[in-house]
Amino acid sequence: MITFFVNSVGLGVGLAMDAFSVSLANGLSEPEMKRGRMCGIAGVYAFFQFLMPMIGWICVHTVAEHFSAFEKMIPWIALILLLYIGGKMLIEGIVQKDEEDEGASQGKLTGKTLFIQGIATSIDALSVGFTIADYGVLRAAAAALIIGGVTFLICVPGLLIGRKVGTKLAGKASILGGCILIIIGIKIFIGGL
Repeated sequence: MITFFVNSVGLGVGLAMDAFSVSLANGLSEPEMKRGRMCGIAGVYAFFQFLMPMIGWICVHTVAEHFSAFEKMIPWIALILLLYIGGKMLIEGIVQKDEEDEGASQGKLTGKTLFIQGIATSIDALSVGFTIADYGVLRAAAAALIIGGVTFLICVPGLLIGRKVGTKLAGKASILGGCILIIIGIKIFIGGL
């Protein structure tokens, strides 16, 4: 039981690093973020980190032969999603920096963007479904819950740190956040090849 817990926490920490980095970027781009919103954002990442291993586990137990072809596409999907979000943040940061010079206010993370980030940062967790394939459904769900919980606990500090640094960086925060997302996308892509 202890080994199961330690392994699940280890998986959670490893999988949550991308979500942590994106949390930093989100905190950077929204330095006035309230704690409730931070918990909501971290909750979205935690939900997807829980969901993806379960989807992977289900795929192994149902359509494994079809899923193996999809697994090769995971780095490409993550790259495209994070390049899109990061590029959008980068462009908005450049435009926003110009607007801030004119006195405009900073934008907020939209639900659509958060949803895409949740998928992009957790899509590699689909492969965890293969590593827990020998677990029964309850044990697989427990592992996925632990992974989701660890993700939540890692993302909240990421948002806090990003928010604190974002306040000091002002207009450069969205640009830096966008660059971080692009780098994460490239890292996932290279790691998946």
